[in-house]
Amino acid sequence: MASSFLCFTLLFITIYTADGFMQYMVSRCVFNSTELKDIEFIQSFYYNKMEVNRFSSSVGKFVGYTEFGVKNAEYWNNDPSILSQERASKETYCQRNIGNSYRNILTKSVQPYVRLRSTTPLSSHHPAMLVCSVYDFYPSEIKVSWLRDGQEVTSDVTSTEEMADGDWYYQVHSHLEYTPRSGEKISCVVEHASLKEPLRTDWDPSMPESERNKLAIGASGLILGLILSLAGFIYYKRKARGHILVPTN
Repeated sequence: MASSFLCFTLLFITIYTADGFMQYMVSRCVFNSTELKDIEFIQSFYYNKMEVNRFSSSVGKFVGYTEFGVKNAEYWNNDPSILSQERASKETYCQRNIGNSYRNILTKSVQPYVRLRSTTPLSSHHPAMLVCSVYDFYPSEIKVSWLRDGQEVTSDVTSTEEMADGDWYYQVHSHLEYTPRSGEKISCVVEHASLKEPLRTDWDPSMPESERNKLAIGASGLILGLILSLAGFIYYKRKARGHILVPTN
């Protein structure tokens, strides 16, 4: 699995408001390791949601995006003390916090769980489609593939991007459209940093999922009915033993 750049904002935001206008600053770090060469420090200045200035450690100076921003950039770039402080932030601000993230968060991993189900095909090319849904894994890098009788399938496969759940976990969904064959074996294979070996989930075509759900609901209803009937019978017998029948003329 190829590495990708990570980015975090340390919520180092300063906000000024006056008569409905808002100015704020956001500092963030983009990185794929703790090495300085793999880190970029970016500081952006906004006015009413519009970015007017930015400092990037890759550029080494301020850039303005509006007339007002250009004037700010020119002023700041001519001040050696400001430039020196911004250029040092890549090490003092980013590298230190990135090291904490790697030690406490980014080296951790959480195993995914897989749900394999059938659904209606997206197109009319094939009569059947399987969906392999992978939930609650971390980090986001993951590989989901399909095997058909032991051979990897690459055609008629579509997958979503890794989607963040908002709680550090991710999910992804892969779809396989196919024409069923008698006796075949189809599997969804998941590879992730949390797994010592690929996680393989085999599809059981013996009964569609909708039919399995109907059967489970029907069985639950039958059991509940029997329990209620038995309870009613016991109650009736107890009431009957508590009364003495008196013959009448």
